[in-house]
This record gives sequence, structure tokens and C-alpha cells, in this order.
Amino acid sequence: MNSNPNQNKTEEIKENEENIQKDSEKEKPETTEAIEESTENTEEKEEKKEETKESKEEQLSKELEEQKDKYLRLLAEYDNFRKRSAKERVELEATVTGNTLAEILPVFDNFERALNAETADENYKQGVAMIFNQFGEMLKKLGVEVIDPTGEVFDPNVANAVSQTEDAELGENVVAQVFQKGYKIGGKVIRYAMVCVANP
Repeated sequence: MNSNPNQNKTEEIKENEENIQKDSEKEKPETTEAIEESTENTEEKEEKKEETKESKEEQLSKELEEQKDKYLRLLAEYDNFRKRSAKERVELEATVTGNTLAEILPVFDNFERALNAETADENYKQGVAMIFNQFGEMLKKLGVEVIDPTGEVFDPNVANAVSQTEDAELGENVVAQVFQKGYKIGGKVIRYAMVCVANP
């Protein structure tokens, strides 16, 4: 029995179409999976990019804070250095002035003794008084203060007691007499007063 060639061809075509359909159905899920995988990979990449971005921002923020902290510390150190230097300069100036004046004060004492000495020559006395007053004005301009605690309670911070006496008219521990005046500059004593204390 002979088969119809047209029928065979039709069957062949149908078979081919079925095979193509099966193949396409097999490929579809794979294609969908591939698309889903691709989408997931893209999302993961985006997330990683975001994480990297955040990580860089955090790192930059941290570095900025560190630099700010270093700057503030440096500023504070400089301010402390400036204040310390200014204080040391003032103290050094007072020390140098005090040391210099301590060497000059005995000359000033001698002018005072010469002024208090008895003399018949009035011109000589006026000349000594003029020099003594000029000397005193110079010391005032330099900020030097005289320490003369006569009649005050004895203070060992400004005076040295070199003798003592009993005096009913004076109170206890009062300076009865000043043998040598003291001097101070800016609160710093450059020479202590030499005194006699009554009723110690």
C-alpha cells in the first residue's frame, strides 16, 4: 500500500512544528530565569555601589573629623604657647628690671643719706635734693614702689626683722623703726625692708 507523499510531508511539517514549539517552551523558562538572574545581579551591583559610596562617605567624614580635631588641638596648643610666652616675657622683664634696680638702690640710699646730713651749704643741699627727686621719679616711672612699713604690723613677706624692742606705746609685733627701705616692682619684692619690731 503506497503512502501519500503529500500526507508524509504534512506529517513531517507538523512534527517539525511540534519540535520547534517544544524547544521554544524549553527555552522560555531558561530565558525568564536568565532575565531574573540578570536583574538580581544588577540589583546586587547597585547595592554594592551604594555600600561602597556610603563607605567612602563615612571614610571621608571620619578623615574630616580627624583633621578638625588635629586643627583644634593645634590651635589650643598655639594659644597656650602664646599665653605662656607672654607671661614669661612679663616675668623676665620684671626680673631683669628688678635685678638692675637692686644694683642701683644702694646709690639711691646714699643720696637719701646725703640729703638728711647736716650742712651749712644750702646750694649743695638743693643739688642733692634735686638729684634725689629725679631718681625717685625715675623709679616711679619704672613701676617701683617703696616699702616703708613704719607703724604697721610686721609682715615677713616684705620686711626682715633685724632687731626688736619693747615699747608700751606701740602694739604687739609692730614695726617701730625702718633702717633701710624696701622696694618692689609689679608685686615682686626686689629688696626687703630692714626693720626693728616692737613687742614681738
